[in-house]
Amino acid sequence: MGGQHPLVTDQERERIRRLHSEGMGRNDIARTIGRGQRTVSVIAQELGLVFDCTWTEEATRHRMAQLAEKRTILAEALTDDAMRLTEQLWQPAKVFNIGGKDNIYTEQEVPEPPADAKRALMAAAVAAANQSVRLVPPKDQDGAEEVGSLLTSLFDRLRDRHGDG
Repeated sequence: MGGQHPLVTDQERERIRRLHSEGMGRNDIARTIGRGQRTVSVIAQELGLVFDCTWTEEATRHRMAQLAEKRTILAEALTDDAMRLTEQLWQPAKVFNIGGKDNIYTEQEVPEPPADAKRALMAAAVAAANQSVRLVPPKDQDGAEEVGSLLTSLFDRLRDRHGDG
């Protein structure tokens, strides 16, 4: 028959009906009668039989809850990252240079990062905060707009204070 499966017999159909009535699930019926799960599903549908999906639905709900928890943990970490990055805007920093004909390394402590470093820190903080909000949107969408507006305002003030370059 070239790889085709034999047709399902009336006896197999009746056995599927009986095993279903005994509470056996699709996978167990397939193993018991030596047929594929898809075959059992098709025959069950033709016979008007429905399998209990409670376990599958519960497992899916559980998995979705686990994923939501992981997104919340990641969102909290991103929020913490954004806060640490913005704190660095006003902390002492070390600037360095490698230059001259001899490629000499020099470094210097400064009271706060230079403007270009501040822009990079702020951009990273905004990105982290935005990702946090995307992962776990505030219950109140107005809160999300406030956060976005606050971050944009901070970034604009920093650019105004230190310029673009």
